[in-house]
Amino acid sequence: MGIRRREKGERVVLKTGFIGTGGIATAHLRACAGFPDVAITALCDIDAARVAGQSEEFGGRAYTDFAQMLEREELDALYICIPPFAHGEIELAAAEKGISMFIEKPVALEVDMAHRIRKAIEESGVIVSVGYHWRYSASVARARHVLRDRTVTGCLGAWIGGLPGVPWWSVEGRSGGQHVEQTTHVIDTCRYLLGSEAVSVHGACTRKPLPERPEFDIAEMSNFSILFANGQNANITSNCTTFGFRRVGVEVFCRGAMISVNRQKCIVRENGEESASLDGFAGADRDRVFVDAVKSGDRSAIKSNYADAVKTLEVSLAATRAFASGEVEKV
Repeated sequence: MGIRRREKGERVVLKTGFIGTGGIATAHLRACAGFPDVAITALCDIDAARVAGQSEEFGGRAYTDFAQMLEREELDALYICIPPFAHGEIELAAAEKGISMFIEKPVALEVDMAHRIRKAIEESGVIVSVGYHWRYSASVARARHVLRDRTVTGCLGAWIGGLPGVPWWSVEGRSGGQHVEQTTHVIDTCRYLLGSEAVSVHGACTRKPLPERPEFDIAEMSNFSILFANGQNANITSNCTTFGFRRVGVEVFCRGAMISVNRQKCIVRENGEESASLDGFAGADRDRVFVDAVKSGDRSAIKSNYADAVKTLEVSLAATRAFASGEVEKV
């Protein structure tokens, strides 16, 4: 499914809307504002002051009700930049209207809802890209190239840092916890680099009250192991209360070599030497890729479609179950 209309002669201009106009949405708004073939047409947020400010800066009519916006506006593309707990009805409504979507991760908090959305997307034929932006980086492209002809034994992954300021992030029923909302990039990169699907997850977590954040009920630290269908494994650690220390990335172990990668760098260690060159590798602009896919109908450059993103979610939620049960949980 490609663009439905042409404007200004032969130039295709995407009428684009945003639902959610907070932090990550601002990055996408800035990118889209710089594209001559994108018209920011409508913005929606439950925070009236925030959406009014974004509308003033980037253009587009401001709404506080997404259903009203989708009813009144003719949109070609829609960015959905909302907290995990809010996914569901917005995607279903957009799919019903035939609107292509860029959806920020994680795509849901429940597997059943994610599969309901996946089915609606597939039946509608709309183009969807999910915001796993590490996949578009030059560093991850280089890591995949280096790993092509190597025997991989497994991965270590980590997201260790502090707490984001938004209060919903510290509530498990709203964010899913750090491993679902944030460390999802690490999980997704392990899947992407290993080229295999997860079979099972086993892990444990630490939960303690945090006096300065009374709403805090997520795991302060978690560790889990993922077994993949090809026999490889990944061990992943999350910690959200280090306040000053940060470690984010994936280390891939091969026979005689190790590749350390995150969205900003790729370091190859082999035979006692270290190489960080990215010569010959270029990242892709996630927003440009999405816009071009919607315009042309060719989705081949999209690196994380909805169905694939659901697989990453299923790993995260299997870890949640493993924390509670103490058992190995199937994905």
